[in-house]
This record gives sequence, structure tokens and C-alpha cells, in this order.
Amino acid sequence: MKGGLAQYNSAQYNSILARRRFFVDSVQHDSASLGGDEARHLTRVLRVQPGQQYEISDNRSAWLAEIVEARGDRVLFRILEPIDTPPPPVRITLCAALIKFDRFEWMIEKATELGVGRILPVEAARTEKGLFEASGKRAERWRRIARESAQQSRRSTIPEILPAVRFGQALSQDADYRYFLDEAAAPPLLSALPTTLASSDRVAVLLGPEGGWTDDERRLALDAAWRAASLGPQILRAETAGVAALAVLTAAWLTAYNVT
Repeated sequence: MKGGLAQYNSAQYNSILARRRFFVDSVQHDSASLGGDEARHLTRVLRVQPGQQYEISDNRSAWLAEIVEARGDRVLFRILEPIDTPPPPVRITLCAALIKFDRFEWMIEKATELGVGRILPVEAARTEKGLFEASGKRAERWRRIARESAQQSRRSTIPEILPAVRFGQALSQDADYRYFLDEAAAPPLLSALPTTLASSDRVAVLLGPEGGWTDDERRLALDAAWRAASLGPQILRAETAGVAALAVLTAAWLTAYNVT
């Protein structure tokens, strides 16, 4: 859809915004199918009918599609046309220390809306006892939250939720620019960014637990060439800091490319 939404009148614009997006396993030629819970949601809750249009994605590209058949736990689509899916302005991995799971899940949802590419749960020294061991049982739920949030925010890809790692393993994350958020006399995140930004840049952000970093963790991060950065003088909740950092980074790269 060349020209973006600006080419449409108000009625067409509202129609486009009203469309739901669903992820399918694959697109074969000019058709795709959806099964399981999401198909049942379409058939039993939304009560979709043949001829209705939705957006679908195979976790790479997106299309406008028309329902051909909707029965029980199977919905069959016919591809109508591709939907322009520009790449994200920057590829971000959020390395987030584990916090209470209800708040961690909120962070997954909001980070997905903000375009994060990967989320890496991390056990830090001050991570609450038992969270690391329990994280494996939550992985499927976290992937489902990311999927639902990606659909709601009309992303064409779902962020990857990686298995939880210890702090030392998190420091080995490969990226072009690596920052660990720290309120202890660190420069503002925005001022720590490079002067030249590229869409191919990979950024990793390391987010501490509720109790903050230990001195040993700060030293290890600096020794591993992570750069300390802050989000201002206020002490933010861990999940708030993660969302704020993603917003700053995304806005910086969007501004660099004057994306509207």
C-alpha cells in the first residue's frame, strides 16, 4: 500500500484501523489457514463469515486476506494483497532482570507494542529467590502474551522470548551498542547514543531488578564493555524503566531517519 495511510479518505482510514491482525503458521501461494484457540475465537466469539477481511502475518510479512471458510477450530483465508511492512528502525534486545511475574508480563506486553525484537530474562544478584527456576514454566505464557500484543499493535513479527540466563551469560549478548541502565551517576541514555545511527544497528539494554545492581554487577558490566546510562534522577520501577528505555531508543532511531 504505497503512500501509507495518508492516501485514504477518513472512511477508508477508519476501516483499515478497525481490521484485526492474526498470525498464521505459513502462507502457501494465495491461501493460509488458522487453527486452535485463535480460530475458535474467530468462529465462536467474533462469529466471522466468509467474505470478511482481516490482516494476517506469517511472522515475516503481512497480507490483507478474505475469509473463505470458518468452521469450529479452522479458518481458511484467501490472500488479496500484500501489506507494506517497513522494517523496525532499530533491532533491540531487552535483557530484563526477572521481577514479579505479573509485572514482568506487563513489561513483555508493552515492550512488544514498542517494537522490541527480543526479550532475554536475566537472573541478577537481587532477583527474588525462585523466579529463575520458575521462569521456564512461564515461557509458553510469555510467548502467548507477546503474540497477542503483536497482533493488537499490528506488528508483522512477534518478538522472541529467550530462555532465562544468569547475569554473567547476559553480559555476552552480542550487539553493536550495549547499555546497562543504572541510576548511580550514569549519563542520560539519549546522550550515550552514537552520533550516526543506522537501521541495521543492534542495541542491547540491560535492565536491573527491583533492588538495583550490586557493585560487583556494575563492575562486571563495565569490564564487559557495557556502557552505563540512566533515565533521569527519579528511581523508576523496573518495568517502567524498560518501557522508557525502549521508547527513547526507538524515538532516537526514528528521528534519525525522519520516519513519519
